Parts: sequence; C-alpha cells; structure tokens
Amino acid sequence: MSGGVGPGAEMDVLLVTGMSGAGRGTVAKLLEDLGWYVADNVPASLIADMVSVARSDDPALTRLAMVMRAGAARFAGEVAELRGELAAAGHRPRLLFLDADDAALVRRFEQVRRRHPLQDNGTLIEAIGRERSVLSTVAESADLVVDTSTLSVTALREIVDNAFAQPSATDVRITLQSFGFKYGLPIDADLVADVRFLPNPYWIPELRELNGLDQPVSQYVLRQEGAEEYLAALEQVIRLTARGYQREGKRYMTVAIGCTGGKHRSVAMSREMCGRLSIPADRGEQGPTAAENRAFDARVAHRDLGRE
Repeated sequence: MSGGVGPGAEMDVLLVTGMSGAGRGTVAKLLEDLGWYVADNVPASLIADMVSVARSDDPALTRLAMVMRAGAARFAGEVAELRGELAAAGHRPRLLFLDADDAALVRRFEQVRRRHPLQDNGTLIEAIGRERSVLSTVAESADLVVDTSTLSVTALREIVDNAFAQPSATDVRITLQSFGFKYGLPIDADLVADVRFLPNPYWIPELRELNGLDQPVSQYVLRQEGAEEYLAALEQVIRLTARGYQREGKRYMTVAIGCTGGKHRSVAMSREMCGRLSIPADRGEQGPTAAENRAFDARVAHRDLGRE
C-alpha cells in the first residue's frame, strides 16, 4: 500500500465495490446527490493518498466515497489492508458491497451490449464466475451488502439514503423565486404561481419606488383580500409536492411566484412563503402529521428585482 493518510479532521470514507453490473455507477450518482464526494474506478493502492489529499484541502472534505473494481486476485487483500490503514488513521471506513444473481448480471450486460471487464476471450458467465470468486471474501467483510437483482432505482435509492445520508441530506431544498411575467417564465420552475390578482403597489405613489423587500410594500400586499388564503393554499401544494419529490429522490424544487414586473407583489409573497416553509406548519402537533409538516430548507431568490 503506497502513501500514508496525513493529519487533519476525521473523515467518513465509504468504499463501494461489488459485482460488475450490480449498480456501482448508479450508487455513485445517488451518493453524489447526498453530498458525498465520489471518485470512480480508484485503484486500492491510491486511495490512502487520495484521502490524505482530500483531508488537507481547504475546506477539507468530510465525506469521501471511492468506487473500486475488482482486478487481480489479490484485490480482497488490498481492501482489507486499506480498511485497516484508514481506521488506524482515525477515519470511519465503511464498505458497501453490491451484488446481483448471475441471471440479472447476464441480462444487464446483454442489454447494454458491453463486455465484462474480466471476460477476455471466455464467455460472459465464466467472467462473472471469476469475479465472484475474487470478491467472495470482500462481500463477507462488508458493512452492507445490497442485492440489486430485483431492485428498482427508487428502491435502491431508499436503501442508500437510509444508510449513508446525513439527517438533512434527503430533504428537498426549495427555492422561492420571484419574477416578472413581462420578462418571461423561469425555464427551471417546477411550480408557477401567479399573484397578479392582488392590487399592484405600483399604482400607489408612495410605494411605487419601493419594492417587496420594503416593509410598507410587504404589509400592503399581505393585507390584501385573498392574500392570506392564497398563501395558505399554495403552502399546502408546495408541501404536498415536496413530499412527493422526496419519495422519488428529487432533491431540489423551484417555485416561481410572478407578478407583472417582479418588483412588488411577487417579491413580498415569495419572501413570506419562504418564511412559512422554513418553520413547521404546525409546531404543536405530534405524530406522523407533524413530520409531514416539518420545516424545509427554503431560500428566496428575486430574478427580476432591480431590472426596471
């Protein structure tokens, strides 16, 4: 094993390996969604050096995942040695092993029309057998073994989330974006709300030069008939949609709230909605409903503010 693990903060190190075709690439993408820094196809002999470099970076990485592929017969010994070295250096090395039955692996390789990395001049099933032999002791020492033979991507995502997500990593991050319809719809919006039904502060002389961030404008908009009812209904739609996004593994959601010019009404309403989503909908309620009404990681952005 080359290179030592240098000084620095403790780091979560996840080693991902398993049978070719069992889903290592899919898991790498899922881990990236959860905030892990992921390096693919890393030789075992280089991982200790990579951990040292990552830990000495500024800011230092704290969650590093390495996807490893079995090459030579000594792969199992390299993995065992690496885990011992990382643990001795004060890290938390974990090993995720991805497996699938032979029929599933054959079917997947035939679907993508790729050769198995250990196939050489033999048959596909022979290559799968050789790889399984090399990896047998690695699977036995893994912290988590996942058989993906019959798993959908959604089911695999749930397993990875439960095992390797930080507490807030699976939450949907919501951006409330104000905009002006006269400048066009935001192309990245998941939901669009139209607040042009509210009276326009532009026609109030003392409010015209202010914007929705200013208290007089905000108070004027939020006190209008229908504003509170609209906000309450929109909040429920956003929360319902966000929970669905979470179940499907989508991490980001953009809610575009528009008025005519993106200066007064949309700014005030976006800011108010951000505040509502950032606290639990009913902080006094207990049980499952309280979890459904939890606070979200919400932020506000004003696309067209200052454009006029």
